[in-house]
Amino acid sequence: MGRFDERFRSFINNRWLVFVAAMWVQSCAGIGYLFGAISPVIKSSMGYNQRQLSKLGVAKDLGDSIGFLTAILCEILPIWAALLVGVAKNFIGYGWVWLIVTHRAPALPLWAMCILIFIGTNGETYFNTAALVSCVQNFPKSRGPVVGILKGFAGLSGAILTQIYAMIHAPNQAALIFMVAVGPTMVIIALMFIVRPVGGHRQVRSSDSTSFSFIYSVCLLLAAYLMGVMLVEDLVDVNHYVVITFTVILFLLILVPIVIPILLSFYLESTPIEERLLVESHKQEAGNANSSTEEMLLSEVEDEKPRDVDLLPAQERQKRILQLQAKLLQAAADGAVRIKRRRGPHRGEDFTLMQALIKADFWLIFVSLLLGSGSGLTVIDNLGQMSQSLGYDNPHIFVSMISIWNFLGRVGGGFFSEIIIRDYAYPRPIAMAVAQVVMAIGHFFFAMAWPGAMHVGTLMIGLGYGAHWAIVPAAASELFGLKNFGALYNFLTLANPGGSLVFSGLIASTIYDREAEKQAHGPRIPPNSGSTLTAILNGALGSEEPLKCVGAVCYFLTSLIMCGLCIVAVILSMILVYRTKIVYANLYGKNRT
Repeated sequence: MGRFDERFRSFINNRWLVFVAAMWVQSCAGIGYLFGAISPVIKSSMGYNQRQLSKLGVAKDLGDSIGFLTAILCEILPIWAALLVGVAKNFIGYGWVWLIVTHRAPALPLWAMCILIFIGTNGETYFNTAALVSCVQNFPKSRGPVVGILKGFAGLSGAILTQIYAMIHAPNQAALIFMVAVGPTMVIIALMFIVRPVGGHRQVRSSDSTSFSFIYSVCLLLAAYLMGVMLVEDLVDVNHYVVITFTVILFLLILVPIVIPILLSFYLESTPIEERLLVESHKQEAGNANSSTEEMLLSEVEDEKPRDVDLLPAQERQKRILQLQAKLLQAAADGAVRIKRRRGPHRGEDFTLMQALIKADFWLIFVSLLLGSGSGLTVIDNLGQMSQSLGYDNPHIFVSMISIWNFLGRVGGGFFSEIIIRDYAYPRPIAMAVAQVVMAIGHFFFAMAWPGAMHVGTLMIGLGYGAHWAIVPAAASELFGLKNFGALYNFLTLANPGGSLVFSGLIASTIYDREAEKQAHGPRIPPNSGSTLTAILNGALGSEEPLKCVGAVCYFLTSLIMCGLCIVAVILSMILVYRTKIVYANLYGKNRT
């Protein structure tokens, strides 16, 4: 019994249990991606036009991205308390919206609805920050895979909740808003005491690569399964009991990763790990004694070394730097030079937010993220209207599809960017530039509105947008350190509402409403509309319903503008790659020797 108790305590404190629980938390932390599915029912119930609906979308993006208070609370409060604050915000915000949409509570003005959407979505920042901060600290040597998988499950939450909604089989679409309010609340409360930084997080285990491979396999299987289920439900009129079966299998796939901490805690020995921890602690104690001298000396080496040293092969570069370091030490001992104290951290060390804000690299990341993810978020927020304008009656299928591609983009972005830095010591932002090229192609497909363009565009935008949120947090932690990762991450997420405010709130909505007004007051209706008669009747009879735009023209200009912005983002990312080559060579070049 005593051995079982010891194993059980090991299980509770296992960092893989924290990681799996964080995956489950993240599967509820992307409820903002469901806005494209719930926006039509809000629009019809409240009588909003597209510009008013876009303001709600901006409020959602602001709530999803403004996390300064979250970062502060995660440093002051226990992780479980921060999660509880997020649960309260999510439940109150979306719960009240559901009451208003279903006419169980009096209607509120638009500004008040924006506040409710902001509060409800802001709960996500607590889920995201708590999960990421805990797991990045628990897995400091595997930032790319950890961030990619966690952010991937956040992107997949839209498809998961949509499938649960299909199982409930509610005739009223407002039930999806109710599920957004209640579902995450139940899951987070059940897991809030598990997700936290645990001791022994610097240990190195040979089983880590196998465990990550298993998680990746589950992720791919989960994405393929959801895609297959969606296609079947969209093309075939399936029985409700079949939908229930699909959902139960989905739950089982989500629960499968729990076998990793169970096997590691109850069936595998951990003595060698404890020995490595003991050796590492001695090394840390020995290193702390000379840390300040080494930091000052490294600063002098950076100032004195020739430029061509960084272009040498890793072994030769290390040899030349050691020679220069020895000369500086001897000169300092003889009094020939004076080693000066550093004024601030170098890239690759721990920055505060204020120190990072004065660095050009940080702003290159931010602006590139704003253009890339902001254009992708514009598609996500308007996906319901985009599909309806092209004649698709059910926008839920595209919301679920982009959620799945978003998921694969995040998982794949973390995986492939890790290969780039581990195997080639090349800057991680090169992966972000590739993702932005993919997004530019996707926006072009949306603009052309060719047959099947909605499916292809959804694929490319989902993959590219998702990859941003696996690559950027990992790159920021590498360039600016882990110590203040929460504050740095939450500042970077401001790129989302910034892009959404300009691209969706101003550009997309203005162009959409202008085209809708043209169709309402004129006989010209673009081809390939799917509902031409409805549009003519709305214009001729003066219907009080919100104006609707029909045809490819609705988002043609918007998509071309988004395509151009992604090309600019690619240029910025390549500038960042050029500037950080030396940093990544120093961080990861030694792994190739």
